[in-house]
Amino acid sequence: MANYTKKLIIETFERLLERMPFEKITVTALIRECNIGRNTFYYHYKDIYALLDDVLAQSLGQYKDAVKEESWQDVLKSLLYACLANKKKIYHLFDSLSRDRLAHYVFDRTDSAISGYVRRYAEARNADPEHTEIVSEIVKYSIYGYFMRFLWNGMQSNIEESITKLGEVFDELLNNMIH
Repeated sequence: MANYTKKLIIETFERLLERMPFEKITVTALIRECNIGRNTFYYHYKDIYALLDDVLAQSLGQYKDAVKEESWQDVLKSLLYACLANKKKIYHLFDSLSRDRLAHYVFDRTDSAISGYVRRYAEARNADPEHTEIVSEIVKYSIYGYFMRFLWNGMQSNIEESITKLGEVFDELLNNMIH
């Protein structure tokens, strides 16, 4: 029963997020929409931000795991297409969250995937681990900046073309920086 209730809370939250900005979603509105008690909500989540953390962790977790099997370019393309498919939800979050909180979500969820990619690339070339870590940071910030620009520009970028170009630049960067 607990899993059903938690799933109901998440699905209801996502429906509300489709209709309104995150900052307007309250626990009261959520429990009313779910037809559950306040204590039931607080049994599962400390607050609305804990619910958001769970929803984003589930959503972004699939991309984090996929990087082990797929190229980072394919994973990033998939993530951007998912943003396009959920444009209202994304902008309701994007416009409501502080940039620090948004950066936290993006970095937290992509850190190990990007670091792993750069580390595997560097290990194949016997690169210095300290140097590799610096390169990894540069790549992470570049992808974060790319993602933010994608959102700021109304998701108007040609995803296929821009990620292919980004991949070419990163490959060149990695080849030149990791030796």
